[in-house]
Amino acid sequence: MTTATLTGVCPECETDLTVPPIIQGETLSCPECMLTLRVEDIQGGELTLAMVEVQLRDWGQ
Repeated sequence: MTTATLTGVCPECETDLTVPPIIQGETLSCPECMLTLRVEDIQGGELTLAMVEVQLRDWGQ
């Protein structure tokens, strides 16, 4: 039995990613650079990924 997978490329470090089925708008982490990525589009088993801007909390230190 074969499980369907999707592929994409990290826009930051260009690592090839293979993930189980995922839907548009979900997020995942790149295993290489640890960047959080959002699925922008899925076409023909190929993911279009975009970096998620992470706002760090200012603790006033």
